[in-house]
Amino acid sequence: MEEDIDTRKINNSFLRDHSYATEADIISTVEFNNTGELLATGDKGGRVVIFQREQESKNLPHRRGEYNVYSTFQSHEPEFDYLKSLEIEEKINKIRWLPQQNAAYFLLSTNDKTVKLWKVSERDKRPEGYNLKDEEGRLRDPCTITTLRVPVLRPMDLMVEATPRRVFSNAHTYHINSISVNSDYETYMSADDLRINLWNLEITNRSFNIVDIKPPNMEELTEVITAAEFHPHHCNTFVYSSSKGTIRLCDMRSSALCDRHSKLFEEPEDPSNRSFFSEIISSISDVKFNHSGRYIMTRDYLTVKVWDLNMENRPIETYQVHDYLRSKLCSLYENDCIFDKFECVWNGSDSVIMTGSYNNFFRMFDRNTKRDVTLEASRENSKPRAILKPRKVCVGGKRRKDEISVDSLDFSKKILHTAWHPSENIIAVAATNNLYIFQDKVN
Repeated sequence: MEEDIDTRKINNSFLRDHSYATEADIISTVEFNNTGELLATGDKGGRVVIFQREQESKNLPHRRGEYNVYSTFQSHEPEFDYLKSLEIEEKINKIRWLPQQNAAYFLLSTNDKTVKLWKVSERDKRPEGYNLKDEEGRLRDPCTITTLRVPVLRPMDLMVEATPRRVFSNAHTYHINSISVNSDYETYMSADDLRINLWNLEITNRSFNIVDIKPPNMEELTEVITAAEFHPHHCNTFVYSSSKGTIRLCDMRSSALCDRHSKLFEEPEDPSNRSFFSEIISSISDVKFNHSGRYIMTRDYLTVKVWDLNMENRPIETYQVHDYLRSKLCSLYENDCIFDKFECVWNGSDSVIMTGSYNNFFRMFDRNTKRDVTLEASRENSKPRAILKPRKVCVGGKRRKDEISVDSLDFSKKILHTAWHPSENIIAVAATNNLYIFQDKVN
């Protein structure tokens, strides 16, 4: 898998040194829109940065894959819950695009408590010649108006505006970890640690609780919801994953409150592998339907699994992401890395899956050939059109020249968030405060 590389930073300066990046610059979510022409990132500072793909030119056909900044706006601000004496972070947890219906774009963004619907639109003309206002926008005295003018539209420099159209708040007691737009494009759901709510995109003051796993006594709490997603084609079906390593498929036609799942996907634990860390590493951090809706992909700490909706007792495919860390679980527990939540994505044809790892490594698994590759997103190899070389991690014994020892891995450099273009081999990889965009090698 040879890749071309282009890199873009979402900071003010494209050449800003990693060591000077602030906490607010760390990218917390990455998402392509339905056509792949736009790519949105959210960060811990509550900002959303949208990149737009360059249009192809006859002189520079290879520039077609480049993405440049299209719009930047502050989506969420830090807040304070006075009733609970809690600070609410501005960090963007998830971004989800709505399908484009007209010239404007719409996206949902969420922090821990509040989901917002944003409209992103272009303006290249401005009205002039008002009757009741002067050129500076001040109201004129009606007595001074002696003639009527017809306002006209004058050309102006292109301006991209982001405006909040809806604010969905006050529905979550716990932190929101997922939002998912339904295939009916009228509703979406938001999931926190214990509940999932269903919203209509037009109604902000009311939502329906469709899953509630909160026990009457919180001391009896044994699991939390970690991720949730709607089926890509059936608007009544959705899945949610738990910290116990289970996936539940629910059908909203069966009852208003989907506490009783239709299917439960769970792999029996191998008693020989049982350890103190078993429950922690089995917690699912991400769940994604494939494009057809027949399969589900889940990511836990060490593996990516693919499940067939028709087979609940075990996954049909299991891919080891970084099995060499199994012997390091104790130190990963001590530095809290064992609680990192890695995401996973399908490519456009569902034939390849991608997920992140440590040391700015990310992994790709070809489901047909069963081949896998480890690639690195770093400043060292971020020259435009440079080719990415596969990396290998050496566990023990003699280390080869191009291998890296497992003891040399940098656990502070982690790739948690990735995205894949819906139809082309273009991927976006968030490495701390850097956004890397890779594309297939073009001649």
